[in-house]
Amino acid sequence: MWFIFALLTTLSWAFADLFYKKGADERDKLSHIKTMIMVGFVMGIHGFIYMAVKGVNFPPKYLVTYLPVSSMYILSMTIGYLGLRYIELSISSPVQNSSGAVTAILIFIFFTHKLTVLEISAIIIITAGIIFLAVLEKREADKELLLPKEDYKKYKVSFLAIIFPILYSIIDGLGTFADAIYLDELSLIGEEQALLAYEFTFLICALVGIIYLSRKKEKFNLFQEKDKGMAAVFETVGQFFYVFAISQNAIIVAPLVASYSIFSVILSRIFLKEKLTGLQYIVVVMVMIGIGLLGLSEGLSGS
Repeated sequence: MWFIFALLTTLSWAFADLFYKKGADERDKLSHIKTMIMVGFVMGIHGFIYMAVKGVNFPPKYLVTYLPVSSMYILSMTIGYLGLRYIELSISSPVQNSSGAVTAILIFIFFTHKLTVLEISAIIIITAGIIFLAVLEKREADKELLLPKEDYKKYKVSFLAIIFPILYSIIDGLGTFADAIYLDELSLIGEEQALLAYEFTFLICALVGIIYLSRKKEKFNLFQEKDKGMAAVFETVGQFFYVFAISQNAIIVAPLVASYSIFSVILSRIFLKEKLTGLQYIVVVMVMIGIGLLGLSEGLSGS
Protein backbone atom coordinates (compact mmCIF):
# COMPACT_ATOMS: atom_id res chain seq x y z
CA MET A 1 0.00 0.00 0.00
CA TRP A 2 2.94 2.34 0.70
CA PHE A 3 3.89 2.34 -3.00
CA ILE A 4 0.42 3.57 -4.00
CA PHE A 5 0.62 6.32 -1.36
CA ALA A 6 4.10 7.33 -2.57
CA LEU A 7 2.95 7.37 -6.19
CA LEU A 8 -0.11 9.45 -5.29
CA THR A 9 2.12 11.88 -3.41
CA THR A 10 4.52 12.20 -6.33
CA LEU A 11 1.78 12.75 -8.91
CA SER A 12 -0.18 15.10 -6.61
CA TRP A 13 2.78 17.41 -6.08
CA ALA A 14 3.66 17.32 -9.78
CA PHE A 15 0.10 18.35 -10.71
CA ALA A 16 0.22 20.98 -7.94
CA ASP A 17 3.27 22.47 -9.68
CA LEU A 18 1.42 22.44 -12.98
CA PHE A 19 -1.59 24.32 -11.60
CA TYR A 20 0.64 26.71 -9.63
CA LYS A 21 2.19 27.70 -12.95
CA LYS A 22 -1.17 27.94 -14.72
CA GLY A 23 -2.47 30.15 -11.93
CA ALA A 24 0.59 32.42 -11.95
CA ASP A 25 -0.64 35.39 -14.00
CA GLU A 26 2.29 37.62 -14.96
CA ARG A 27 -0.14 40.53 -15.44
CA ASP A 28 -1.40 40.23 -11.86
CA LYS A 29 1.09 41.63 -9.35
CA LEU A 30 -0.84 40.00 -6.48
CA SER A 31 -1.17 36.57 -8.07
CA HIS A 32 1.19 34.98 -5.53
CA ILE A 33 -0.84 36.37 -2.63
CA LYS A 34 -4.02 34.90 -4.11
CA THR A 35 -2.35 31.50 -4.51
CA MET A 36 -1.17 31.63 -0.90
CA ILE A 37 -4.73 32.39 0.20
CA MET A 38 -6.15 29.41 -1.71
CA VAL A 39 -3.54 27.01 -0.30
CA GLY A 40 -4.08 28.38 3.21
CA PHE A 41 -7.84 27.85 3.08
CA VAL A 42 -7.58 24.30 1.72
CA MET A 43 -4.91 23.34 4.25
CA GLY A 44 -6.94 24.89 7.06
CA ILE A 45 -10.01 22.88 6.09
CA HIS A 46 -7.89 19.72 5.93
CA GLY A 47 -6.42 20.53 9.35
CA PHE A 48 -9.83 20.80 11.02
CA ILE A 49 -11.05 17.58 9.36
CA TYR A 50 -7.84 15.72 10.29
CA MET A 51 -8.04 16.90 13.91
CA ALA A 52 -11.69 15.86 14.19
CA VAL A 53 -11.31 12.45 12.53
CA LYS A 54 -8.06 11.47 14.25
CA GLY A 55 -9.04 13.02 17.59
CA VAL A 56 -5.71 14.85 17.87
CA ASN A 57 -5.22 17.07 20.89
CA PHE A 58 -4.00 20.46 19.65
CA PRO A 59 -3.45 23.25 22.22
CA PRO A 60 -3.22 26.67 20.46
CA LYS A 61 0.21 27.26 22.05
CA TYR A 62 1.66 24.91 19.40
CA LEU A 63 0.95 27.61 16.79
CA VAL A 64 3.51 29.81 18.58
CA THR A 65 5.89 26.94 19.32
CA TYR A 66 6.08 25.84 15.69
CA LEU A 67 5.84 29.36 14.19
CA PRO A 68 9.55 29.67 13.22
CA VAL A 69 9.28 26.49 11.15
CA SER A 70 5.85 27.22 9.69
CA SER A 71 6.84 30.75 8.71
CA MET A 72 9.85 29.53 6.73
CA TYR A 73 7.80 26.92 4.86
CA ILE A 74 5.03 29.41 4.05
CA LEU A 75 7.48 32.16 3.05
CA SER A 76 9.37 29.81 0.73
CA MET A 77 6.16 28.64 -0.94
CA THR A 78 4.92 32.22 -1.44
CA ILE A 79 8.25 33.18 -3.00
CA GLY A 80 7.89 30.14 -5.25
CA TYR A 81 4.43 31.31 -6.37
CA LEU A 82 5.89 34.74 -7.15
CA GLY A 83 8.75 33.28 -9.15
CA LEU A 84 6.46 31.24 -11.38
CA ARG A 85 5.22 34.49 -12.93
CA TYR A 86 8.65 34.95 -14.50
CA ILE A 87 10.28 31.57 -15.03
CA GLU A 88 9.39 28.25 -16.65
CA LEU A 89 8.14 25.43 -14.41
CA SER A 90 10.64 23.13 -16.15
CA ILE A 91 13.44 25.11 -14.48
CA SER A 92 11.74 26.28 -11.29
CA SER A 93 10.60 22.89 -9.97
CA PRO A 94 14.00 21.08 -10.04
CA VAL A 95 15.79 24.08 -8.51
CA GLN A 96 13.20 24.43 -5.72
CA ASN A 97 13.29 20.71 -5.03
CA SER A 98 17.04 20.88 -4.39
CA SER A 99 16.36 22.27 -0.90
CA GLY A 100 17.41 18.91 0.54
CA ALA A 101 20.99 19.82 -0.29
CA VAL A 102 20.70 22.97 1.85
CA THR A 103 19.35 20.91 4.76
CA ALA A 104 22.14 18.34 4.42
CA ILE A 105 24.81 21.07 4.51
CA LEU A 106 23.26 22.70 7.60
CA ILE A 107 23.02 19.37 9.44
CA PHE A 108 26.67 18.66 8.53
CA ILE A 109 27.77 22.07 9.88
CA PHE A 110 25.78 22.20 13.12
CA PHE A 111 25.52 18.52 14.10
CA THR A 112 27.79 15.48 14.23
CA HIS A 113 26.27 13.99 11.08
CA LYS A 114 28.88 13.03 8.49
CA LEU A 115 28.14 13.40 4.82
CA THR A 116 28.40 10.20 2.80
CA VAL A 117 30.06 10.06 -0.62
CA LEU A 118 26.56 9.86 -2.12
CA GLU A 119 25.44 13.01 -0.28
CA ILE A 120 28.58 14.95 -1.21
CA SER A 121 28.20 13.91 -4.85
CA ALA A 122 24.54 14.95 -4.86
CA ILE A 123 25.30 18.37 -3.32
CA ILE A 124 28.08 19.04 -5.84
CA ILE A 125 25.86 18.03 -8.77
CA ILE A 126 22.91 20.13 -7.56
CA THR A 127 25.05 23.20 -6.79
CA ALA A 128 26.87 23.00 -10.12
CA GLY A 129 23.56 22.54 -11.93
CA ILE A 130 22.00 25.62 -10.32
CA ILE A 131 25.07 27.72 -11.18
CA PHE A 132 24.93 26.49 -14.79
CA LEU A 133 21.24 27.31 -14.98
CA ALA A 134 21.91 30.83 -13.72
CA VAL A 135 24.59 31.30 -16.37
CA LEU A 136 22.28 30.00 -19.10
CA GLU A 137 19.42 32.23 -17.89
CA LYS A 138 21.74 35.25 -18.02
CA ARG A 139 22.73 34.33 -21.55
CA GLU A 140 19.09 34.02 -22.62
CA ALA A 141 18.29 37.36 -20.96
CA ASP A 142 21.10 39.07 -22.86
CA LYS A 143 19.70 37.71 -26.12
CA GLU A 144 16.23 39.03 -25.33
CA LEU A 145 17.59 42.55 -24.79
CA LEU A 146 18.53 42.59 -28.47
CA LEU A 147 14.98 41.74 -29.60
CA PRO A 148 12.26 44.26 -30.45
CA LYS A 149 9.91 44.83 -27.52
CA GLU A 150 7.00 43.14 -29.27
CA ASP A 151 9.02 39.93 -29.71
CA TYR A 152 9.63 39.40 -25.98
CA LYS A 153 8.55 36.02 -24.68
CA LYS A 154 5.33 35.78 -22.69
CA TYR A 155 7.27 34.53 -19.70
CA LYS A 156 10.49 36.55 -19.59
CA VAL A 157 13.44 34.44 -18.50
CA SER A 158 16.16 36.53 -16.93
CA PHE A 159 19.09 36.14 -14.58
CA LEU A 160 17.01 37.65 -11.77
CA ALA A 161 14.10 35.27 -12.35
CA ILE A 162 16.06 32.23 -11.19
CA ILE A 163 16.69 33.99 -7.86
CA PHE A 164 13.12 33.11 -6.80
CA PRO A 165 13.46 29.29 -6.93
CA ILE A 166 16.93 29.58 -5.39
CA LEU A 167 15.48 31.60 -2.49
CA TYR A 168 12.73 28.99 -2.18
CA SER A 169 15.34 26.24 -1.97
CA ILE A 170 17.39 28.03 0.70
CA ILE A 171 14.43 29.04 2.91
CA ASP A 172 12.69 25.66 2.55
CA GLY A 173 15.99 23.96 3.40
CA LEU A 174 16.25 26.13 6.52
CA GLY A 175 12.67 25.14 7.39
CA THR A 176 13.45 21.46 7.08
CA PHE A 177 16.59 21.92 9.18
CA ALA A 178 14.52 23.68 11.87
CA ASP A 179 11.98 20.86 11.60
CA ALA A 180 14.71 18.35 12.41
CA ILE A 181 15.62 20.35 15.53
CA TYR A 182 12.00 20.71 16.67
CA LEU A 183 10.93 17.11 16.02
CA ASP A 184 14.09 15.06 16.50
CA GLU A 185 16.72 16.94 18.51
CA LEU A 186 14.53 18.79 21.03
CA SER A 187 11.19 16.96 20.63
CA LEU A 188 9.32 20.22 21.20
CA ILE A 189 6.27 19.06 19.31
CA GLY A 190 4.78 15.84 17.90
CA GLU A 191 4.48 15.14 14.18
CA GLU A 192 0.68 15.44 14.09
CA GLN A 193 0.74 18.64 16.11
CA ALA A 194 3.43 20.03 13.81
CA LEU A 195 1.32 19.25 10.74
CA LEU A 196 -1.73 20.94 12.26
CA ALA A 197 0.30 23.95 13.43
CA TYR A 198 1.64 24.37 9.90
CA GLU A 199 -1.79 24.10 8.29
CA PHE A 200 -3.53 26.40 10.77
CA THR A 201 -0.71 28.98 10.46
CA PHE A 202 -1.17 28.82 6.69
CA LEU A 203 -4.90 29.46 7.24
CA ILE A 204 -4.12 32.51 9.39
CA CYS A 205 -1.82 33.82 6.64
CA ALA A 206 -4.67 33.30 4.17
CA LEU A 207 -7.00 35.40 6.34
CA VAL A 208 -4.34 38.13 6.58
CA GLY A 209 -4.00 37.93 2.80
CA ILE A 210 -7.74 38.47 2.37
CA ILE A 211 -7.56 41.58 4.58
CA TYR A 212 -4.56 42.84 2.58
CA LEU A 213 -6.39 42.40 -0.73
CA SER A 214 -9.47 44.17 0.60
CA ARG A 215 -7.36 47.13 1.74
CA LYS A 216 -5.80 47.23 -1.74
CA LYS A 217 -9.35 47.17 -3.15
CA GLU A 218 -8.37 44.07 -5.14
CA LYS A 219 -11.26 41.86 -6.22
CA PHE A 220 -10.86 38.22 -5.23
CA ASN A 221 -13.36 35.38 -5.40
CA LEU A 222 -12.33 32.02 -3.97
CA PHE A 223 -14.68 30.17 -6.31
CA GLN A 224 -13.34 31.80 -9.47
CA GLU A 225 -9.68 30.87 -8.89
CA LYS A 226 -9.91 27.39 -10.40
CA ASP A 227 -6.22 26.85 -11.21
CA LYS A 228 -5.06 28.14 -7.83
CA GLY A 229 -7.74 26.04 -6.14
CA MET A 230 -6.67 22.88 -7.96
CA ALA A 231 -3.05 23.57 -7.01
CA ALA A 232 -4.06 23.93 -3.37
CA VAL A 233 -6.04 20.67 -3.44
CA PHE A 234 -3.20 18.69 -5.06
CA GLU A 235 -0.67 20.21 -2.61
CA THR A 236 -2.77 19.13 0.38
CA VAL A 237 -3.61 15.69 -1.02
CA GLY A 238 0.10 15.07 -1.63
CA GLN A 239 0.92 16.08 1.94
CA PHE A 240 -1.77 13.74 3.28
CA PHE A 241 -0.52 10.66 1.40
CA TYR A 242 3.12 11.52 2.08
CA VAL A 243 2.65 11.07 5.84
CA PHE A 244 1.38 7.52 5.35
CA ALA A 245 3.94 6.59 2.69
CA ILE A 246 7.04 7.81 4.53
CA SER A 247 6.01 6.11 7.77
CA GLN A 248 5.74 2.70 6.07
CA ASN A 249 8.82 2.52 3.84
CA ALA A 250 11.09 5.56 4.03
CA ILE A 251 14.03 3.89 2.25
CA ILE A 252 12.08 3.73 -1.05
CA VAL A 253 9.63 6.56 -0.57
CA ALA A 254 12.28 9.26 -0.02
CA PRO A 255 13.98 9.03 -3.44
CA LEU A 256 10.68 8.36 -5.24
CA VAL A 257 8.95 11.45 -3.86
CA ALA A 258 12.11 13.55 -4.27
CA SER A 259 11.90 12.90 -8.01
CA TYR A 260 8.45 14.47 -8.43
CA SER A 261 10.06 17.40 -10.25
CA ILE A 262 10.69 14.97 -13.13
CA PHE A 263 6.95 14.63 -13.52
CA SER A 264 6.57 18.41 -13.19
CA VAL A 265 8.90 18.89 -16.15
CA ILE A 266 7.01 16.29 -18.19
CA LEU A 267 3.64 17.89 -17.37
CA SER A 268 4.93 21.36 -18.21
CA ARG A 269 6.09 20.08 -21.59
CA ILE A 270 2.73 18.38 -22.31
CA PHE A 271 0.23 20.92 -20.97
CA LEU A 272 2.13 24.22 -20.98
CA LYS A 273 4.16 23.58 -24.14
CA GLU A 274 7.28 24.89 -22.44
CA LYS A 275 10.43 24.69 -24.51
CA LEU A 276 13.97 24.91 -23.20
CA THR A 277 17.28 24.90 -25.01
CA GLY A 278 19.20 21.64 -25.25
CA LEU A 279 21.72 22.83 -22.66
CA GLN A 280 18.94 23.83 -20.27
CA TYR A 281 17.37 20.36 -20.51
CA ILE A 282 20.74 18.74 -19.85
CA VAL A 283 21.32 20.86 -16.74
CA VAL A 284 17.74 20.27 -15.50
CA VAL A 285 18.29 16.51 -15.80
CA MET A 286 21.60 16.97 -14.00
CA VAL A 287 19.87 18.71 -11.07
CA MET A 288 17.19 16.01 -10.91
CA ILE A 289 19.87 13.28 -10.82
CA GLY A 290 21.40 15.09 -7.84
CA ILE A 291 18.01 15.26 -6.13
CA GLY A 292 17.50 11.55 -6.74
CA LEU A 293 20.91 10.73 -5.24
CA LEU A 294 20.16 12.88 -2.21
CA GLY A 295 16.81 11.15 -1.74
CA LEU A 296 18.45 7.73 -2.11
CA SER A 297 21.07 8.67 0.47
CA GLU A 298 18.34 9.81 2.87
CA GLY A 299 16.50 6.53 2.41
CA LEU A 300 19.64 4.45 2.96
CA SER A 301 20.58 6.38 6.10
CA GLY A 302 17.13 5.64 7.51
CA SER A 303 17.40 1.90 6.94
